[in-house]
Order: sequence, then C-alpha cells, then structure tokens
Amino acid sequence: MADTCGQVLLGSGLTVLSHPLMYIKVLIQVGHEPLPPTLGRNLFGRQVYQLPGLFAYAKHIIKIDGKAGLFKGLGPRLCAGTIGTVVHSRVVQKCQEQDKPQVLGGQQKAVEGSLQHVVNETTKEMIARSCATVVTHPFHVITLRCMVQFIGRETKYSGVLDSIATVYREDGILGFFAGLIPRLLGDVLSLWICNLLAHLINTYAIDDSMSHTGEIKNCSQAVTGFFASMLTYPFLLVSNLMAVNNCGLAGGLPPYASVYPTWVDCWRHLSREGNMSRGNSLFFRKLPAGKMYAVDQKRFF
Repeated sequence: MADTCGQVLLGSGLTVLSHPLMYIKVLIQVGHEPLPPTLGRNLFGRQVYQLPGLFAYAKHIIKIDGKAGLFKGLGPRLCAGTIGTVVHSRVVQKCQEQDKPQVLGGQQKAVEGSLQHVVNETTKEMIARSCATVVTHPFHVITLRCMVQFIGRETKYSGVLDSIATVYREDGILGFFAGLIPRLLGDVLSLWICNLLAHLINTYAIDDSMSHTGEIKNCSQAVTGFFASMLTYPFLLVSNLMAVNNCGLAGGLPPYASVYPTWVDCWRHLSREGNMSRGNSLFFRKLPAGKMYAVDQKRFF
C-alpha cells in the first residue's frame, strides 16, 4: 500500500509538470495552428519555413488564457493517473499471487532473462496496463475534450462531474470509450516491441563479461522503449482524434477534422493526407509539403 501511495504521489507530480507539453501536443494533433509559419534554419543551417514550437505555442496560450490556461484538463488527468496506478498495482499483485501456486506445485519457474521469462512478465504487464487503460479511459476522453475547447473557446467541459454528465447525456456510455481500441492496440504493441527488442539486444549484443552491464541493459531498454513509442505513435494520434471527433466541439468537427465513422476511417484519412506523425515533435516543426496555411481558420489545408 505504501509503495502504491508513493507511486501515486510521484506520478501526480510528473503529471502536473508534463501537462503543458501534453496540452500543446493535443492541440497540434487535432490540427490547430494559431501562429503562421516563420522563416528559420534547420539543423543543417538551411533556411526553411518552420511551424511554431513548444515555447512559442505556450506563449500564445498564456497570452490568451494566462499561465493557468496551460493546465486545462489537469483535474481529470490526475484522476486517471491515480486510478490507473491503483488498478495497475492490484492487477500485477493478483498475477503474482496466481503464479505462486504453480511454482509450489512443482512446475519449474522460467529462468530470469530467458525468452520465456520475458514473455511471462510482458504478458502480466500487458494485462495490468490494459485493465488500467480501460478503467481510466473515460477520464482520458474528458481530459482531451477539456483541452480541445481552447480552439472554439467553448466551456462545455468544465469540472470532472459536470463533464461526466455531459458525455453521458450527449454520447451515452460508448462516449466514454471513444478511441479506446487504437489506444489499447498501441499500448500492447509498444510494450511487446520494447521488451522483445530489449531482450534480443541484451542476449545477443551485450556480453555479460563487459563492465557496467547493468547500466548498458537499462540503456537498451530505454532506447527500445523510445523506438517502440515512435513506431506506435499513429495509434495514439488516431485514439486522441477519435476521442474528440464529432463531440460538438469545434476541434472535432470540420474544417479541423472530418467526421469519422470508425477509427479505421480516421487512420486511412490521416495516412492519405500524410499526417500520421502530426504532433509527434514539438521542436523543429517544418512546414508540411504541399500544404497552405489558412490564416482565418488557423490550420493547414
């Protein structure tokens, strides 16, 4: 219990610190570009038209809503983080308890570091993460809709309880789970890619006789995690877009977004437009090829 409380406090602190970054990322994901591109230089020193980065976007939000405006949607996100941590911890504990009778019954436990051990541990983590994601997704939907209100200056989603009532009244129970499937798929794929790649690197590329083997293996886990998140980013993008799609907010309706019947239609449209990585980077954002900036609509078309 003490460990769970510590994880909740640490997670809440990190959530507060990272919230402005997520807020800006979400607005970019839905296609909101309030500032026109400017002429700048890329990493190689060549002049290119660039979109405003993290700090320019943050200054724009502060100019309109003040510093507190950077924390829209923080309440439901903190709820999601707290509940998710508790659910994840309980599910992991249950999985470990179910493993004990098998070991005591005479079945041989998988050797730590073996492929079977990695598969077993990844399966437990997948179950725990999936349970936490399903339980907290309604708060994730509310968080995203609170953020996207910035585009049309709406106030439909203000408090957690009022937002729950609004979603239920307008979309029913299914509205709380908009965008859940691509989010689950992305989480599961990212977890398996990360752990299996790290296992391959640690087994075949790192010699146990090397010095600082532990640090190198931790580094490989971090690198594979970053690589996996890059590969599965389109699932996160589609999930976030579906969570706000056709929900009555300007950011989820034309001209910012088409009305997508399913998340597969959203995926196909983004792929066709070349927008599968939109919002993936908050720095050095280059102007999309073949796109024109609409000043009045504050978006590209």
